[in-house]
Amino acid sequence: MPELPEVETTVKGLQSKVLTRTFVDVWSDWKKVAKKPKDFKLFKKQLKGKKIIKVWRRAKNVIFDLSDGYSLLIHMKMTGHLMVGVWKLEHAIWNPEKPGPLAEKINTFIHLLFTLDNGKMIALSDMRKFAKTELWKTDELLNSPEFKNLGPEPMDRSFTLVEFKKALKGRRGKVKQVIMIPEVIAGIGNIYSSEALWWAKIHPQKDVSKLSDKELKRLYDAIKKVLAAGIKLGGESFADYRNIDGKKGDFDDERKVYKREKEKCPRCKTPIVRLKFGGRSAFFCPACQQL
Repeated sequence: MPELPEVETTVKGLQSKVLTRTFVDVWSDWKKVAKKPKDFKLFKKQLKGKKIIKVWRRAKNVIFDLSDGYSLLIHMKMTGHLMVGVWKLEHAIWNPEKPGPLAEKINTFIHLLFTLDNGKMIALSDMRKFAKTELWKTDELLNSPEFKNLGPEPMDRSFTLVEFKKALKGRRGKVKQVIMIPEVIAGIGNIYSSEALWWAKIHPQKDVSKLSDKELKRLYDAIKKVLAAGIKLGGESFADYRNIDGKKGDFDDERKVYKREKEKCPRCKTPIVRLKFGGRSAFFCPACQQL
């Protein structure tokens, strides 16, 4: 699933290509992608004619602020990613106008396509069809429980060590699971939680309530470090994620433990171990990250 760095990379790309453009048409072969309103015809009708004023991110959500006080929210979920280009419908398949990265197989599962007033298109490729779109009145979105209950943004200047400790105060549970709860900290998922815990030398199963002040400081610094690296390198693309040009991110070479089971720890050469708990995998070094 795209996490904070991948969503931020997508947003930065969209900001460079679609600001001030107007939606003129919407196509989909999977009408359930529209969650609000659920009637796809109404979703399309309400979106057409809206100008893109701003593109921003909250947690793992991409938000387009539009004219007339509306906002379009897109959550890419597990296998979705947004691209910008021009496609032509040929034999019931959307093919990119020009050869290149957009033609890569992972970019061809297009189930939602927005046409803009300059002829460009925003496409959602989503192999497993878990992504969602919602069209809100902006003030209603900002005041919705979904948004108001989200935790702090870890890359904001306001996210200090004090705020980090405050977010974890009173929490119990395995630290890896807790820092992935969006109501605790926004945007951290399986990849960057494993990476941050490796940098902080903390076992993923350690109870968050048992972390010392030194461990909390190391974890805070590590979260900032890995997310900043992820954004700088354009995200992680070992699986489905691609940027808006259909290209891979470059974080893959920076991974220390995630998906590196049985490989040697970069720090001490002990084989990396994979654990499964809470329905998710945790990758860690049993020597560097002792429980």
